[in-house]
Amino acid sequence: MATLAAFMFAACEKPEQEKPGPDTPVTPTDSTQTTGVSGEVSGVWEAGSTVNVTGHIVVPEGESLTIEEGVTVIFSEKGVGVNNVKIEFSVDGNLYCMGTEENPVRLTVAESLRTDANKFAGLWGGIVAGATCEEMLIDHTIIEYCGGQVIEGSPAAENGYYTAGDDAYPQITTNNPEGNYVITNSIIRNGWSDGIYMMGGNAIIANNIFSATGYDGAEAVNVKSGCKVDVAGNIMYAPNTNGLKLSSSDQSEVRFQARIQAYNNTIINSGWRRDGEKGGGIYVEENANVSVFNNLMVNCKFRAITPAYDEEGSEDCYDRANSMIDYNFYASGTVESSKIWEGEYEDDGEILMYSGVKFAYEGYAFNHEEYDNEKVDVNSIIAKTADEAVELDPKFVNYNINSDPAACTYDESWDFHLQAGSPALEGTYTAGDRQPYFSVNGLVVNGETYTSPAIQPWFGAYGTN
Repeated sequence: MATLAAFMFAACEKPEQEKPGPDTPVTPTDSTQTTGVSGEVSGVWEAGSTVNVTGHIVVPEGESLTIEEGVTVIFSEKGVGVNNVKIEFSVDGNLYCMGTEENPVRLTVAESLRTDANKFAGLWGGIVAGATCEEMLIDHTIIEYCGGQVIEGSPAAENGYYTAGDDAYPQITTNNPEGNYVITNSIIRNGWSDGIYMMGGNAIIANNIFSATGYDGAEAVNVKSGCKVDVAGNIMYAPNTNGLKLSSSDQSEVRFQARIQAYNNTIINSGWRRDGEKGGGIYVEENANVSVFNNLMVNCKFRAITPAYDEEGSEDCYDRANSMIDYNFYASGTVESSKIWEGEYEDDGEILMYSGVKFAYEGYAFNHEEYDNEKVDVNSIIAKTADEAVELDPKFVNYNINSDPAACTYDESWDFHLQAGSPALEGTYTAGDRQPYFSVNGLVVNGETYTSPAIQPWFGAYGTN
């Protein structure tokens, strides 16, 4: 974990509107540097080089761009034009980011801008894989400091993917229901909006680290209709709202029912920075067909939420008849959250009351109107009291569960493997009837076949060392 771990940051506050000064690109030793890149891009960006992007870039339909190991791509925070339209990395063809553990690809901003104050500043527009993107590989790649506002003139708005004035760029977007996408062994951090927002495609999302996702909303992984996805082995640290938001919204003949297998993920400190009662770790709605099991939730605000579960068959309810959200482990520390939502709030004109929960175990025990207690988490292991929180400590090798649940500072020294004797090593789902979609035949990207991780007999991303 140390090689690709995140920078250490201290605060989670909204950035100042005034942005820092000009770029200060850093050229790695023994590498080449390309300046002023904009417009159409394809071919190969060679290993160890630095590419300075000053305008929107697009991989044209039918063409490919390969980014080799150790390449640093620096996006200018100045944006494009007088309105400072955030620079977008559009992919209408194919993109292959092929880093290694020792030499990851890095999509970032100038070194002088990689600061705590800019954690949620949204300095560039992220990767937008369009409706004609057939393949994308993101392996051993760091993606950071993106999520700028979509405004008039943004390519994503002009192409109809996002709405100017309403949306912010996720770090990665997909749009092609027939596309194949593999996102593995990467770090996705410090983004204004979602880490991954899937509006179409077959995907393996595995063995990644997400941290500091979302300023005032957003999830680590957000899946919509037109998607068939395996999500496994990921660490999702401090997403603003949820680690997993799974929905089949906008389903049609073209955009088929969303189907997701989400297993062996570790979700930590989720939901506390989001107002209202929507966030908490897992959120499943709108006819999504899901299998969510063997996941380890740590200090999340709530358990799995399934709105409209009592309206089975409605467009708002998840595919209750065919889904399974069970056999998960909910761990809690005994430290009070620094962010507590109390009193009244307004939701679509209705005045509601915040839950006022201060500890994760209180949220797990809370009488939430959107907990499907008849079907969801019936066999899950859940700490609902302070005593149970102590008893069900998952015993990480190096992570203090008794820390502020609202914290969003990722420390590269943490080790989320489980110690021998951890209660999270027993009680998982082992029936074998909910296998990953891409564990056997896999997904073919750039001529290589990638397979999803096998289901493991422990809760969370990692077992023992």
